[in-house]
Amino acid sequence: MPTRADPFGPWFSLGLDMWMLGAEASSVIALRTLKLAGGGAAARAEAERMVSEKFAAAMTLSQQAMLGQLGTSIPDIGAKAVASYRRKVRANRKRLSRA
Repeated sequence: MPTRADPFGPWFSLGLDMWMLGAEASSVIALRTLKLAGGGAAARAEAERMVSEKFAAAMTLSQQAMLGQLGTSIPDIGAKAVASYRRKVRANRKRLSRA
């Protein structure tokens, strides 16, 4: 239900956050592709980091969900999960942009 703080409701906000996650992830994919295309030790390290980060993020969110740490409503759970992934994607974009 829309509120004064969130006039479009939690589902609209969640959808917008998911859209932003997709846009941010696209830039990280492009930066990682360039790094991997360069080959060598840096590409190998990036590939290993990419896989381990994805596994760790999935395990962390699974654990938080099982312990009820993500919230009590579906929009809250989705918003916290997306926020967690967005933080990680932003950190990767910043790191990969410096290189």
